[in-house]
Amino acid sequence: MSTSLIDTAPDFDQPIAVLKHCHDRIRKQLDTLGKLPAHLPVHGADDDARKAAQAVLKYFGNAAHLHHDDEEQNLLPMLQTTAQGADAALLAEMVPRILRQHQEMDADWLSIKPQLDAIAAGSGTALSGDAVQRYIADYTAHMEQEEQHIAPMAKRLFNPQQMQELGDAMRQRRGIAQPTAEPKSGGSNIADLRLDYGRASLDESDVLDNPVDQFAKWFDEAMRAEVFEANTMSVATVGHDGKPTSRIVLIKQYDQRGFTWYTNYDSQKGKQLAENPHAALLFFWRELERQVRIEGRVEKTSAEDSDTYFYSRPVKSQLAAIASHQSEWIAGRTEMEANFAATEAASGGQPKRPPHWGGYRVVPERVEFWQGRRSRFHDRIVFTLQADGSWKKERLQP
Repeated sequence: MSTSLIDTAPDFDQPIAVLKHCHDRIRKQLDTLGKLPAHLPVHGADDDARKAAQAVLKYFGNAAHLHHDDEEQNLLPMLQTTAQGADAALLAEMVPRILRQHQEMDADWLSIKPQLDAIAAGSGTALSGDAVQRYIADYTAHMEQEEQHIAPMAKRLFNPQQMQELGDAMRQRRGIAQPTAEPKSGGSNIADLRLDYGRASLDESDVLDNPVDQFAKWFDEAMRAEVFEANTMSVATVGHDGKPTSRIVLIKQYDQRGFTWYTNYDSQKGKQLAENPHAALLFFWRELERQVRIEGRVEKTSAEDSDTYFYSRPVKSQLAAIASHQSEWIAGRTEMEANFAATEAASGGQPKRPPHWGGYRVVPERVEFWQGRRSRFHDRIVFTLQADGSWKKERLQP
């Protein structure tokens, strides 16, 4: 089953073409979704099914909402302001129907999303074929009417300034910076490289009372804005020698207990955490001009939690975790491949989680939310854990 989303997209100076490109991507994901009901009874939640479900969830859980917002908040209101005569009459008929269809498709999506979540995690194989076919048919008909009436009208009525206004709004919604001019030849001075921020602000009244809740709010906004790999974070650790090291990992869970990732306990970071069980995490969401800093003590997750995540991974990722002696020297890639092949052969297709692989959880003691502002006069709100378990919230100077 193909779930690739890699194709050439038009730029936002052609906003109607971007919207059509979104429709093309929706059709690809609908095609992938449509294959799952027949695939699951035969193959179960195998790698193909999990990847397909993950791709569909990612697109319809994030990008599709942005596309609907483009239409509801910009394209349709701009058309209603511009259209006259027969065009205005057609919009009066179509716009309420389009908005109602958005709501109906959102409701249909929520009915199949839990099933897709279970398939993506490898823990379920149930997927209502009738619900899937209804969703596909409704979405397909919806796109066809927009392509037949709405897009041609926009192309005919909008002037260049309106096209730019629409494209800029769509770009900003996705947290994409305006294109900049090509740098001059002959090198550049690093000290002269700067970008002035100004996309948003952060006031004390905007921030929730609990830092994990506030993180969840910002993380959801990063996902909706399609921030590139919003789940990546830097993990900084310090061993007994006092020398810090850092690396990028993927967060796998966060809740009121803390922020969790999984790794090899015998790796460099694992050894440093054994010597000094404290770490600093950093999320940087460039598209939203935001960063989150999290500092606290580190604890291992339970064996049950580590098992749950390990066995949710694709089998080849499980094998890689066993075959690799992370951070240890090796002669070359050939030896690595040989180790993997030997591990795969020995596993019999059912690898077991090794005791040296599992989760770490940072239990937060300090959490800072940073919002870029103009002239480097940034907003910084910090939470500090108090002795009674409550959180103290303060503003810091930039």
